Amino acid sequence: MKPEISLKVNDKFKANFVKGYPLITKESVENIESIRAEGAIVRLTDKQGRFIAKGYCGKQNKGYGWVLTRSEHDMIDQSFIQEKLAAAFVKRQSFFDNAATTAFRVFNGEGDGFGGLTIDYFAGYYLLSWYSEGVYTFKAEVVAALKNLVEFKGIYQKKRFDLKGQYIEEDDFVAGERGDFPLIVKENNVNYAVYLNDGAMTGIFLDQRDVRGKIKEKYAKGKTVLNTFSYTGAFSVAAAIGGAAKTTSVDLAKRSSSKTIEQFSVNGIDYESHDILVMDVFNYFNYAKRKELKFDLVILDPPSFARSKKYTFSTAKDYTNLMKEAIEITEDNGVIVASTNSASFGMKKFKGFIDKAFKELGKKYSIVEEFTLPSDFRVQKEFKEGDYLKVLFVRLQ
Repeated sequence: MKPEISLKVNDKFKANFVKGYPLITKESVENIESIRAEGAIVRLTDKQGRFIAKGYCGKQNKGYGWVLTRSEHDMIDQSFIQEKLAAAFVKRQSFFDNAATTAFRVFNGEGDGFGGLTIDYFAGYYLLSWYSEGVYTFKAEVVAALKNLVEFKGIYQKKRFDLKGQYIEEDDFVAGERGDFPLIVKENNVNYAVYLNDGAMTGIFLDQRDVRGKIKEKYAKGKTVLNTFSYTGAFSVAAAIGGAAKTTSVDLAKRSSSKTIEQFSVNGIDYESHDILVMDVFNYFNYAKRKELKFDLVILDPPSFARSKKYTFSTAKDYTNLMKEAIEITEDNGVIVASTNSASFGMKKFKGFIDKAFKELGKKYSIVEEFTLPSDFRVQKEFKEGDYLKVLFVRLQ
């Protein structure tokens, strides 16, 4: 039996919780110091002790826990969790039925009614991601519910939270049969190699599926493509299969080279006909300008925060300058795919970064495509922060 605590909601936050806002923050309750046990059930009340909502304690970078129900009589148990999972899987039925795509999100945290937990599907395997020590206390119930609902080859997990200052990384096999990695999945009929047993990342960011599909189908054919902060080269592979004349992938991480070679190889593409460079992106911009290199399509998908020997990059502070660097090596009438996964600002502010970059360079542009999260990454309308992805296809004029 999980411990239960009562938290009093500050008056100015009461209306938000009543309307459906799911995140419990330090500012929203009066007695936040009452939270001592991760995973404890939380009962939110107003100052008069009247029930508002029920959830759990799970401290992560976003807040102190999540609201799960506005029914006082709901028990947050395996049956409750199974009901949430079942509803989410029904909403993804079209993905399960699509043979061209075998990797997608089946449960997206608060967007599906249980913040702090995501579940991804990879060609018969399920990957559970836990974002706090608190949500991890529900592991037995979640795994049991999943086993009751679906057939699977195997279940893996990733613990994406700090415990005593140390990030947990291990081969977290949970149930079923162990995978033979790399596991090859399909996305819009493109192959990608993924690893469910190799640290925090899998090898592909599923939230960019629609963007990769658009690049492949509409923007790559016959074009020279620069993929910055390229990670495992997923954008480059999509562009190459879409008929790009040549792709150049640039990332500072040493293993990005072998990972990108692998992604090309599982699609039968000669990686030696493409450039794969391990170097700082900003150093590459300087190199490209010196060599007078220009590209038809430039992809900018930086992490929200990154540090190298010479540069520190923060999306909120530095995206305008990053955009200016990209503009200078993009052909006239070329396209920049400007992307960010930062939840600290919205699309309007992001467009402001782009606009400022062009104005400071005295150049004109038009936004020709706009993307947020794909439909499997369900978002709760009361929690706008959950719709973190912002992608703009910007054409130089």
